Amino acid sequence: MAIPMVFIMLTIVFVVLRVMPGDPVSAMLGAHAPQRVIDQKKEELGLNKPIAVQYVEYLGKLARLDLGDSMIFKQKVSQPIIEKLPATIELTLFGMLMSLGLGIPMGVYAARRRRSGGDFAVRLYANVVYCIPVFWMGLMLQLIFGVWLGWFPVAGRTSARLEVSSFSKTGFYIIDTLRLGNIAAFGDVMWHLVLPSLTLGVVLSGIFVRLTRANMLDVLKSDYILAARARGIPEQKVVYNHGLRNALIPIVTMLGLQFSLLLAGAILTESTFSWPGMGRLLLERIYLRDYPTIQGVIVVYTLFVSAVSLLVDLLYALIDPRVKY
Repeated sequence: MAIPMVFIMLTIVFVVLRVMPGDPVSAMLGAHAPQRVIDQKKEELGLNKPIAVQYVEYLGKLARLDLGDSMIFKQKVSQPIIEKLPATIELTLFGMLMSLGLGIPMGVYAARRRRSGGDFAVRLYANVVYCIPVFWMGLMLQLIFGVWLGWFPVAGRTSARLEVSSFSKTGFYIIDTLRLGNIAAFGDVMWHLVLPSLTLGVVLSGIFVRLTRANMLDVLKSDYILAARARGIPEQKVVYNHGLRNALIPIVTMLGLQFSLLLAGAILTESTFSWPGMGRLLLERIYLRDYPTIQGVIVVYTLFVSAVSLLVDLLYALIDPRVKY
């Protein structure tokens, strides 16, 4: 299903960009440019051709693994994507780790202490953070931990004094700093990553709290859990070795589904924290109506969501021995 999903997504984006108001020529030349100059620029960019012809030409380039050239800047679309993608991947992965690290333990705790004060508090937390807009959460964390307490930086991926060129080879700063053994640079990178990833993690953790709690309540009522307790197996082992593992299937499913929301949240988070990733690139090029770059970013996002969905399907067999491929 990955191939038709990517095809449908890029088709929708291609058509919507060209029928909505505004175009790259207006963004470049302004509203008061002479019509002769506008027509000349449109012909130069190929925007004077019928949409069907533009679409076929675009598919032809994609078939050659060519995302095209930017209409605004003299560069390949792939160039800024390659530069920005590592930052988004790092933020997305750490945001997911934060959401799982908060959501699953809290959900297990609430299920073990059903209808207690702790259970009520955890459920209240889950409902509140789920309703909070991710950009507002980012602003509040910036205000509290960045401005008032001064514990963490409020913007950027590294400190201004840090020379990125001295260690950046792959674009993944965490990997690069660890590979070189540069502990100071690694600490600085992680220091800047805390607030953005915590913003994503807290907002998404509410979903995993509710899902984990609901599935753990069902699993803890099962006969094999009762039998394990009757055999005198320690409660900690019963809950985590027997209960949680069997409750993970729907959680892993939700993990794959939430990855697309995580990427959407990363766009707003990157804007809030001036994070130099794909989200900021997408917003900048939307304002400039840079069609090829917008399409390229969407294609990359779609491929990532498809890859994560496939990975989730494969993880089922590792979690549940009954699942075979």
